[in-house]
Amino acid sequence: MKSGLPQGGLFLSLCLKSAILSFMNEKTTSTSDLRVLVVDDSDFSRSLISRMVTESGHHVVAEAADAESALRLVKEKSPNVVITDVVMPEISGIELTEKINQNFDDVSVIVVSSLSQEHIVLDAISAGASDFIPKPIQKEQLTDSLEKIQTQMRG
Repeated sequence: MKSGLPQGGLFLSLCLKSAILSFMNEKTTSTSDLRVLVVDDSDFSRSLISRMVTESGHHVVAEAADAESALRLVKEKSPNVVITDVVMPEISGIELTEKINQNFDDVSVIVVSSLSQEHIVLDAISAGASDFIPKPIQKEQLTDSLEKIQTQMRG
């Protein structure tokens, strides 16, 4: 009984199908995981936020303790998202958000802070933040914010 494929054709067909599925899977994986930079002058907060990001299925590309380091790392690591605290030495998270939005079109910023007075939230949003999350951060809030950004990036 002859098949419609020449000798070895079935093997080549299966290899091609496997390669296509592998490529599609890589493409899906790379677009589903956000690359995140976490910026906070508190080691504990950086560690906590990074763990939440990772548990949400995304990749922390770097951490920074101040805005100057963060700006350097945005250039070097090309994150999709920067999560920054408001209160930091020298340059605030609000100013960092403005600088990122002025210089990096494809980077979204989530501002987090224990200072959640209305004017701080409004300052963060007017500086270009995609979202504001009050501290202590709830993992669900962070996950929702990251998913919102991911959806916007795809659309």
